[in-house]
Amino acid sequence: MNAPDSDSPHCAKDVRFVDERLCVDFEDGRTISVPVEVYPRLAQGSDEQRANWQLTQSGSEIHWPDLDENIETPDLLPGVRPQESR
Repeated sequence: MNAPDSDSPHCAKDVRFVDERLCVDFEDGRTISVPVEVYPRLAQGSDEQRANWQLTQSGSEIHWPDLDENIETPDLLPGVRPQESR
């Protein structure tokens, strides 16, 4: 888990899973929570795989290397469901 070095409003600082929801905390104090089923790879991943995440240097993308999943944090903000292969 890398600490981001950006002041962007899209800059994530922490990621966690609570009750089958993906929760992302942003540097500006917001927390976005979405059902994990929105991201099938995350939904099918184990707790250990989900816990192994990394932020890009800017904090604008979350990467799960064990699951080959990437989420751009600006995409979380409008609440749009991703178009992703299952």
